[in-house]
Amino acid sequence: MNKERPVNLDIKTIRMPITAVVSILHRVSSIILWVSMAVFLPALYFSLVSNDGFECVLEFFTQNAIGQFVVWGLLSAFGYYMCATVKHIIQDFGHFEELESGKKISAAVAIIAAVLCVVSGVLVWA
Repeated sequence: MNKERPVNLDIKTIRMPITAVVSILHRVSSIILWVSMAVFLPALYFSLVSNDGFECVLEFFTQNAIGQFVVWGLLSAFGYYMCATVKHIIQDFGHFEELESGKKISAAVAIIAAVLCVVSGVLVWA
């Protein structure tokens, strides 16, 4: 057994590459989308039952800060999920599979998703 191999147990010094962060966030965004269905499917049901139900749901998602935050979170998760899915499809076709190009497309996904988050925030709160 080689006793001179490096041991790094300080968690603060371990840094994951951007490709791993983008991949993990892609999975997290998909979980957020699935969990958000527990909010939006009943809201869809109540909005379709009657005019009063529609007005109540509309008021919650447009006038209530929590409702606006939920809508912004869903739009942000969907935007990120969409960008990361397109990245995976591009890579499935054999492009950007090398380490350096993979880092570049992952950085592009992060930047585009951040812009989409800001745009969705402006749409929700403006």
